[in-house]
Order: sequence, then C-alpha cells, then structure tokens
Amino acid sequence: MDILISLGLILLMFALLGSGLWIGLALLGVGLVGMEFFTPRPAGDAMALTIWGATSSWTLTALPLFLWMGEILFRSKLSGDLFKGLAPWVDRLPGRLLHTNVIGCAIFAAISGSSSATCATIGKITLPELRRRGYPDDIAIGSLAGAGTLGLLIPPSIIMIVYGVAANVSIAKLFLAGVIPGLFLAALFMGYIMVWSLLHKEKIPPAGPRLTFLQKLDASRHLIPTVSLIVAVLGSIYSGVATATEAAAVGVAGALALAWLEGSLTWASFKDGLFASTRVYCMIGLILAGAAFLTLAMGFIGLPRNLAEFIGSLHLSQFSLLMLLLVFFTVLGCFLDGISMVVLTIAVLLPTLEAAKLDLIWVGIFIVLVVEMAQITPPVGFNLFVLQNLTRKEIGWIALKSMPLFFLMLFAVLVMYFVPELVLWLPNHSSAG
Repeated sequence: MDILISLGLILLMFALLGSGLWIGLALLGVGLVGMEFFTPRPAGDAMALTIWGATSSWTLTALPLFLWMGEILFRSKLSGDLFKGLAPWVDRLPGRLLHTNVIGCAIFAAISGSSSATCATIGKITLPELRRRGYPDDIAIGSLAGAGTLGLLIPPSIIMIVYGVAANVSIAKLFLAGVIPGLFLAALFMGYIMVWSLLHKEKIPPAGPRLTFLQKLDASRHLIPTVSLIVAVLGSIYSGVATATEAAAVGVAGALALAWLEGSLTWASFKDGLFASTRVYCMIGLILAGAAFLTLAMGFIGLPRNLAEFIGSLHLSQFSLLMLLLVFFTVLGCFLDGISMVVLTIAVLLPTLEAAKLDLIWVGIFIVLVVEMAQITPPVGFNLFVLQNLTRKEIGWIALKSMPLFFLMLFAVLVMYFVPELVLWLPNHSSAG
C-alpha cells in the first residue's frame, strides 16, 4: 500500500512540474498532500519546522555568498580579460583558440560555482571572438556546452554545498574531491578538441602572429586578478584556515575590491548583482524547503525504507547500483534541474548508499558529474537554454553538437569508479574539514 501511495505522489509531482508550477511550490504541494491524507502527523507544524530547518543552516550561508561573488565578476571587466590572457598560450595547439572555451570555463568555474553562469559568461566572451575569426559554430558551441558544466565540478560548487548539507558531509572535503576530476574532465575536453581539429584541419583558421615568450607573459597579466581571487578563496579552504562560508565571504570582498579597482563597480552593477544573487538563492531556498518537506512526508509514508529494501532485494553489486543510479539521474535530469535532483533524492537514497558501503564524498562527486551530464540533455538541460539565448540556435542542434562531450563525461564516471583515488586522494591528504 505504501508503494502505491508513493507512486501516486510521484505521479502528482511530475504532473505539477509539467504544468509549469514553480518547482519549490510543486514539491511543497505534494508533501502537503502526502502528510495531510496519508500520515497521522499534523501537516502545519511539520511544514513550519521543516522549512525553517532546511533554510536556516549556517553551512548553507556559503551558497548566496558564492552566488553573489559570481554575479559581481559577471558584471565586471575581469571576465573579458580571460580571453586576452589565454589566447596567446593556446594559438599553437591543434584547435587553437577553441581551447579558450575549456580553459576559460575551468578558470571561471573556480570563482563562480554555477554551470549556467560559467557557460553564459565565457560564451559572451569567446563565441563572438571565435565567430569573428572564422571558427565553425558546431565545435565552438558544442565544446562550450560541455565545458560550461565544469562550473558544477570545479570548486567552489553550489551543488556541492547543497549535497554536503543534504548528506551531512564536509563541504571542504567535497571541494577538494572535485579538483582532480574537474581538471581531468577539462583535459578530456581539450583532447577532444585536438582530435576534432586534426580530423578537420580545413575548418580551423590559421594561427595568428607568433609571439615571443615575453610577449605571452605580458598578455598573461590580464589573468592576475582572477587567479589571485581563486588562490585566496580556495587556498583559505584547502589550508584549513577558513570554512567554506568564511571563504565565500573572502571571495565576495575580493570580487568587490577587484571590480572597484578596475573601474566596473558602480552602484547600478552592485545593486544588479546583489538582486540577481538574491533571486537565485530564493529560488534555490524554495526548492530546498519544498524538497525537505516532501522528504519528511515520504519518510512518514515509508518510501525511503521501501526503496532501500527493494534495491537491497536486487542484490546489486556496487558497480551495478551506480550504473542504475546513473541511468536514474540522467533520466531525471531530462525534467529537473541539478539542485532539485540532489535535494529530492539524496535523503531517500542515503540509506541505500550507506548499505552499499560507498564513500559519501566519492558519491557526491559521482552525482555532480552525472548532474553535469544532465545539463546538456534536453528538454531541461540548463546549458542548452543558456546557449540558445546566446546563439539563437535550436536546442536539439546544440544538444547534438555537445553529445561527444556527454560521452566523455560518461567515460570520466567509469574512470572514477575504477580509480577512486582520483576523487579521494586530495581530501584524504588534507587538513580541510
């Protein structure tokens, strides 16, 4: 009977989501129906306590701060300096300036924490320049769609903060765990660009004038402010000097100082950045509150226990369980954004993951990587929406051109499984907690 009730509530949830209702309100509504009609506990006081607990966590304070830091940089001239600093170093590689998509996304990911913000910012910088220089749209847009997902994996990552709170694991260790996989994935993307370019030499424009090493170093001065901010934020976390929340405050202060020094900090840009980050956080907070209440209702109904018992009865190996979760999250990503996927499922799946003796830090990176894959799968691939707005191309066309990078992410998941130290080495050898 509990299974039938749970399935009915899940169908109701997808009906509400399909109707266009806000995700947070849809989750709250389904939780309210489940709590009111199928459990003996009064729904009102449960909802109030759960919403307060889900949105008042001190750890969660890092989230709006990192969002604000990204918005400040998004509105400054610092993001535009990335192309000037990177271009001279990649002009002799196969693929030439296409690599600015990947390297630029990797750098901006380390100060943004958001996939869509990374994709939008780097896209506004590189796509017009690549098009002006004659690079084909298909590889330029496809590589950017995939590289933009690095905003989730390379710390500081908003979705890692959400997972850390939901699974009650160290956010600092999650940040550390994402470094090597993030760099590995960036290297895979650059390798794909090189191979594609060697197979389509006629489509790649000739290199620009050859620069001396000193000239390249001179161009790199544009990267100094951005790299300094990355070192300040991540260095304070990895050294154990600051928590993720304190480091986020350092990042905001540093971003404001840099934007003021280079002349782009005005009252209008300050206000717009603050309002934009507040809007995004309110959206995330509503999702977190709705998912927490729905999780509580499902717990009273018995879904987590029944799901754990069902998966346990299948006697799956760790690998089979992870492949099942990969398919599950990929399908779910066709309908929900990454944060909703994490907050909606982790509390339910946690007993199963712990019973399978999976390291929850490793699982966090696995889930982030799978959510990355969902960012470029239609119909609800957020990076596809961002690039559609930037390029006016069809979502299906963008998804098709980014498909090779989707398979590279799948390959990265397999490598992570067979070489878990790729994820766990840094957090296991660090003082960050």
